Amino acid sequence: MRRIDDAFRAARKANRAAFIPYITAGDPDLEHTVGLARALRRAGADILELGVPFSDPIADGPTNQRAAERALASGTTLAGVLEAVRSIRANDDLPVVLFSYSNPVIRYGVDRFALDAAAAGVDGVLFTDVPVEEMAYFESDLKKSDLSPILLVTPTSTRERVKAAGRHGRGFLYLVSRTGVTGTQKRLDPELADNIAMVRKASRLPVAVGFGISTPAQVAEVAALADGVVVGSAIVDRVARHGDSAGLEDAIQRFTTPLAEACRR
Repeated sequence: MRRIDDAFRAARKANRAAFIPYITAGDPDLEHTVGLARALRRAGADILELGVPFSDPIADGPTNQRAAERALASGTTLAGVLEAVRSIRANDDLPVVLFSYSNPVIRYGVDRFALDAAAAGVDGVLFTDVPVEEMAYFESDLKKSDLSPILLVTPTSTRERVKAAGRHGRGFLYLVSRTGVTGTQKRLDPELADNIAMVRKASRLPVAVGFGISTPAQVAEVAALADGVVVGSAIVDRVARHGDSAGLEDAIQRFTTPLAEACRR
């Protein structure tokens, strides 16, 4: 599966950063998740990050925590998320990266998960609570099924750890824009440019930046520096506002279209 590589290649050719929206699978339910994925594609998404809801989301702020609670309350399971990906993949080649904590995958069975995720059409997997030193437990099965392990790096990551993430990862490196949990912020970290430059020097993988990016102006600022821009909590918040209303998908498309357009350099 090379849809992720193709997405970054196409973005570079068009002189823009890849637009990477995040939503929580199952919020408000899995049927709407499929519709939201299509709305985000229409808005200009290059890659979709799909969160697997978990009861103890330690890397997430209040917005994404509440989304996970709503998704679990609607009956969302990891198997259901994979079925949703299968439905998305039925008529779209949008690359899909699953964001998951390790527990759901371990309980599902890592080898079984890798096979089923690949069969459903998943392209990459990011574990929010697995450091590069622990990726060996998952890496072999993921790569055997041609799934890209996406690794997180942070402002506090050393050059050596970034190099290790680049060796073990595929697709792109996800650079957290700040220390702390997910959630919108008024200003970007003033050291973000230096952090991006350090990651670029330590790895040849594309660099996508996320956590806290919520406005077209912030997207444009990051897009000038990075290969991809991730917007999550701001979209999840809009999903919460509209719930399962008939206008949900149109509202999300309207909100995210300017974000996608801001990725142009």
